[in-house]
Amino acid sequence: MSYLTRDFFERDVLTVARDLIGVELVWKGCAGIIVETEAYSVEGDLAAHTATRPSAREFVKKHPPGTAYVYFNYGMYWLFNLLVKGGSQDGLILIRALEPTRGIPQMQQRRHREKLHELCSGPGKLALALGIDGTHHGLPMTGKHRPARCGLVQPSSSTHEIATDIRVGISQAIDYPWRFLSRHSPHLSVKHGKVKPPAKTGLR
Repeated sequence: MSYLTRDFFERDVLTVARDLIGVELVWKGCAGIIVETEAYSVEGDLAAHTATRPSAREFVKKHPPGTAYVYFNYGMYWLFNLLVKGGSQDGLILIRALEPTRGIPQMQQRRHREKLHELCSGPGKLALALGIDGTHHGLPMTGKHRPARCGLVQPSSSTHEIATDIRVGISQAIDYPWRFLSRHSPHLSVKHGKVKPPAKTGLR
């Protein structure tokens, strides 16, 4: 098992968001293949936390690339992001959907769902399925301080057809094609070309 290293996240945020498709997110006995991501740029992106939250800008300054950025969304669900830093464009990448691979019974119990495509088909869903919460904010996902049984595993090969689309559920910079997805995956939060107008409620 070959975990991603810090240099993977020391590149342009759009490149990293695309390259994360097909990578396996391993989390304390559970795991899933990343099939959908969204990129948010530190600069020039009004939809990014760094545009409105001083705490987010401070997070980017203080933490190394590959660090987990976890926040509570709409007062309902934790969302898991990864910090990209040191390339041509810094940013945060939201992990939007996974194809479950390991720890499926535990995911089913946490989600109160049986069907695989319902377990991690959205960022709030996957955080709940994996057991990710606010205590994991700032967790290093690469390097010597990466916790045991947590990390990102590079596949030996990938058969994913990667598509781009606009981001989901935002009211600023809505036309940026910064959502990356495995086009034919049944585990996506929103299928390619099917993003609806921004909504302020519901499980994303």
